[in-house]
Amino acid sequence: MSVPERPSGDQLDLSTLESTLAAAAAVAKRYRELTGKPLGITGEVGELHAARLLDLELATARQAGYDAVGPDGRRVQIKSRCVLAESRPGQRLGSIRLDHEWDTVVLVLMDQDFEPQAIYEAPRPAVERELRHPGSRARNERGALSVSKFRSIAVLKWSRNEEI
Repeated sequence: MSVPERPSGDQLDLSTLESTLAAAAAVAKRYRELTGKPLGITGEVGELHAARLLDLELATARQAGYDAVGPDGRRVQIKSRCVLAESRPGQRLGSIRLDHEWDTVVLVLMDQDFEPQAIYEAPRPAVERELRHPGSRARNERGALSVSKFRSIAVLKWSRNEEI
C-alpha cells in the first residue's frame, strides 16, 4: 500500500501545526461563546490530537477514505466530536463510507476547549457489521453511527483520566 506524498514531499511538522490549531481553537471557542454555534474546526483539531497521541502520520489533504497512517501501515479514518455539557445524547459521527479504503476508524472526543478526553479505535469489520445492521436509515444509508454505539464496538486507545 502506498501513501500519497505531500506536495512538498516533506512530512508534516506536528509542532508547527499544533501551535496553529491551538490559535484556531481559541478563536473557535470564542466564536461558540458569542454565537452558540461551532466554527467547524473540530475535525482538524481531532486529527492533530490523534496523530500526536497515537503516533500516526497525517495523510495528504483530501485523501479519500483515511486521514492518517499508523506505524504498522494501517489506514486510519479519524472522526472527532466536542462533547459539551449541553450536547444531546444521540450525537453522531460523520459519514463513514464503506466504498473507500481504510482499515480502522478512530474517534477523538474533546471537551469545550478542544482538549482531548478520550480516543477510541474500531477495526473495519466491526464498523461494517454495525453500519450494515438493519434498522436505522442514518446508519444504513448515510454511514452514521452514534457516539455511544461507536464506543460500544471500539477499544479505548487513550484517555486523559484513565490508565489503559
